[in-house]
Amino acid sequence: MALIPKSVRRARFWLAGLCGLLMIAGLSGCESIAFYRQAVAGEWQMLAKQQPIQTLIDNPATPAPLKVKLEVALKIREFAARELKLPVDGSYLKYADLHRPFVVWNVNVAPALSSEPKTWWFPVAGRASYRGYFSEAAARDYARLWEVKGWDVYVDGVETYSTLGWFHDPLLNTFIHEPNGDLALTLFHELGHQRLYVPGDTDFNEAFATAVSLEGVRRWFAATDQSQVYRRYEEALVQDDQFVNLVLAARKQLEAVYHDASLSDAAKLEAKGRVIEGMRRDYARLKAQWGGQGTYDGWFSHPINNAKLNTVSAYYDLVPAFQALLRANGNDMEKFYEAAAALGKLPPAKRLDALRALAHG
Repeated sequence: MALIPKSVRRARFWLAGLCGLLMIAGLSGCESIAFYRQAVAGEWQMLAKQQPIQTLIDNPATPAPLKVKLEVALKIREFAARELKLPVDGSYLKYADLHRPFVVWNVNVAPALSSEPKTWWFPVAGRASYRGYFSEAAARDYARLWEVKGWDVYVDGVETYSTLGWFHDPLLNTFIHEPNGDLALTLFHELGHQRLYVPGDTDFNEAFATAVSLEGVRRWFAATDQSQVYRRYEEALVQDDQFVNLVLAARKQLEAVYHDASLSDAAKLEAKGRVIEGMRRDYARLKAQWGGQGTYDGWFSHPINNAKLNTVSAYYDLVPAFQALLRANGNDMEKFYEAAAALGKLPPAKRLDALRALAHG
């Protein structure tokens, strides 16, 4: 049970209305027209495939394992509303089988010698550091446009999806069969975005939702009297923390390299390669400490670059700040949300300074 591989594979589309998107696309050039058309088509496909959960549960033809998972999801949803004060509204009352392993594919881009991600502007959401496609082929076609320019690119399949409350999001086959802890983590994370979302600040939004989901899972296990299961879950969390720290440490080393004015670009690229290879060796040592358990073998088995490292940083760099904010508010979820919303109203630079002060306070 590993959080990171799942939690970095998320996407959210901000559909303020299908007609509105087409109008925006019509004013934005051929590339934008194609992008928004595929977004509209993908959303429409999900809407067309949705079925009420209760209907599926009552249907004798529904496979028993799916029925069990749907019933668990309904309980998680109720817990989210009652105990975490999350706005479930009409979300996760329907189910859609997309007949593919991922709902969208994210394109993440960064300069070869910078940790700053490329961002894109979206209606309602503002700027975000990834761009999602309902087609893997379309995502990789777009990624190649950046690869030929010499940028670092990372395309990852995404299991979860959110419209930030513009539509009632369904449960999907791409994540419904996760272990119960991961399923709860997923739903709490996505509902966290519906509770608070700051346009244009990916790091804030993802860290906030991650902190909500981690606290939610802890409370859910406690409330459902699954102490033994949670102990195993906590063991997985320790590995997750070690992995995150490994990635963030490497990213910090890379930032020092990129800002070293005494190095040529060629020297920086060589140093970048050494840092990444060093991170691989550090992971091998971690894996040995874990008794050979290869939780992150898949992540390390593919090329690593700035764009890929950023996907971990966006979700976890600021999580300790939000966890500190929760503690400062007596672990009261409503007070925590109010305090987080107040931070969200600050100018971006002051917001980041405040979060860093919380993390190191």
